[in-house]
Amino acid sequence: MMTYISILRGINLGGHKTIKMEALKKMLSQLGFAAIHTYIQSGNIVYQYKKTDTKKLDFLIKEQIEIVFGFDVPVITITINEFKKIRNSNPFLKDKLKEESFLHVSFLADKPASENLNKIIAVNYLPDEFKIIDKAVYLFCPNGYGKTKLSNTFFENKLKVNATTRNWKTTNELISMADTQV
Repeated sequence: MMTYISILRGINLGGHKTIKMEALKKMLSQLGFAAIHTYIQSGNIVYQYKKTDTKKLDFLIKEQIEIVFGFDVPVITITINEFKKIRNSNPFLKDKLKEESFLHVSFLADKPASENLNKIIAVNYLPDEFKIIDKAVYLFCPNGYGKTKLSNTFFENKLKVNATTRNWKTTNELISMADTQV
């Protein structure tokens, strides 16, 4: 069994696409997932499953949510080792002037095409900053993520890939949860 983290986009926001975490855990259990844990109500799932391609897990969870709950939810699944690599690669951690409470990661479903990357590398939205490494967009938003133009929608439109964002605290908490399963 391998440990995976799946993050769902856009559930339990403002009464839309509501999924109770107990119902989600039950659904995943029926699919053969084990040691299932959720973190807060926004669709963060840590679990174990047989070794498989993460894209297959994305599809399996997405399809089952549509069957059970009746709506479409983007899903991004990452192995625990990939998740740790993303966390450890955050370039903003090297700058001691950047408070961790203003750090976020937008997880991308796929690595963006170079032509799409080149279009936004020169974009300047100071005081907000971003850096893209592989399938992660690292964000520093000193006025808060709720006030930035560097949202999921911005990156999805510019990079042409699905994205979902988690704050730094959640990113680290998911790794802590996964580490207890290994």
